[in-house]
Amino acid sequence: MSRPAGADRPPLWRDRTFGTYWVAQSLSAAGDSFAYLAVPLLVLQATGSVAQMGLLTAVAGAASVAAGIFGGVLVDRYDRRTLMIVADLTRLLLYGLVPLAWLAGPQVWLLFVVLPICEAAGMVFQVAAVTAVRNLVDRDRLTEANGRLQATYAAAAVLGPLLAGVVSARFGPSAAIAVNAASFALSAAGLWMIRLRPAPAAGAATVARERPLAEFLAGARFLWRQPVLRALTILLSVFIFLTYGFVDVLIYHVTHDLGGSEGTVGTVLGLAALGTVAGALLVAPLRRRRGFGATWIGAHAVCGFAVAGVGIATSVPAVTALTAVYLCCLSVGGICSMSLRQEITPDHLLGRVTSAFWSTHYALGPAGAVVLTWAAARFGVAAVTLAAGAGCLLVAVGGLFSPVRRAGSEPAAAQVGLRAAPAGGTVGG
Repeated sequence: MSRPAGADRPPLWRDRTFGTYWVAQSLSAAGDSFAYLAVPLLVLQATGSVAQMGLLTAVAGAASVAAGIFGGVLVDRYDRRTLMIVADLTRLLLYGLVPLAWLAGPQVWLLFVVLPICEAAGMVFQVAAVTAVRNLVDRDRLTEANGRLQATYAAAAVLGPLLAGVVSARFGPSAAIAVNAASFALSAAGLWMIRLRPAPAAGAATVARERPLAEFLAGARFLWRQPVLRALTILLSVFIFLTYGFVDVLIYHVTHDLGGSEGTVGTVLGLAALGTVAGALLVAPLRRRRGFGATWIGAHAVCGFAVAGVGIATSVPAVTALTAVYLCCLSVGGICSMSLRQEITPDHLLGRVTSAFWSTHYALGPAGAVVLTWAAARFGVAAVTLAAGAGCLLVAVGGLFSPVRRAGSEPAAAQVGLRAAPAGGTVGG
């Protein structure tokens, strides 16, 4: 049960269970930032093709979307902590194969095997990680907890790309992937040390298991019958299509158009990650003061301007600053929508709703990555980012004409358009 907001409680940072989870996932995020840079660099180094980078991103993204279909079912059926540990160990083993194979020379084919499986495991992990926050803190602290987690992830990501650039330049991108593999061991160890709160007991109707597809569709129905969540899913599907390949295009722009090195790319991504830190720290006060709708719409509008500016920027500092703005607003919008789902979704449905939300709005991402990177190679980065930025602005405008605009500053279940599902797992009307 959630405690009243005014209850006498110690600060969140003094909660030992949350703190252990916080540290473990921050270390894992730091390792992830190595692969975030190293995988595209491995492909670019071996093939020299931004289109190949986009194809790998698309294949991995498709695997992630497919995993989302059953990931939520697994998370709602089985112990969330155990699933996260298994996902970590799977990625530890598979990413560990890459630097070993690269000792014999570039093996790009291996990335097309390893990365999709790791992204599928990562999707299950992410669904479990989002739902686990509900089992770590009280409901009125969800936005604060998500903000702290995202801020620390981002802080770790500032140093990660900087070090990844240095490691990649000195020892090769495969060495950076080895660091990422090791980070999953740290994450698994941290998860092993904690215990999650038990979920509230559900009614008999919700305990009975159905076929996996039917259970996934229960989460999809919840999304469709919640006006704000439905609008967010549609708008984010377009946004993801436009931005899924953004990092690949950014790396290509810095190295190909601006003549930067691998170290330069690491510096750009590392410093730009400060924007994610800023967004994670700003999101809670922004949402309290401006409301959910204004915060989410404003964040995505600014994202559009930043994306458009990156491609026409002619200096590395300008690209870094604009990318930081983009990541800041991406963080604000993402944490807002994540907290909203956690607040209004019953615990027994949370995994399925999260996976349905992600797998639906990420479904267009792989195709978007292919289109974006192909167009960058064919027409140039500037034209592509201008078009993508304009599309992001249209997403924000769409939010103005949807239930998202009317969502209030504290989207409790009682608000209009945010009515929680009854115990049976569906929403009437």
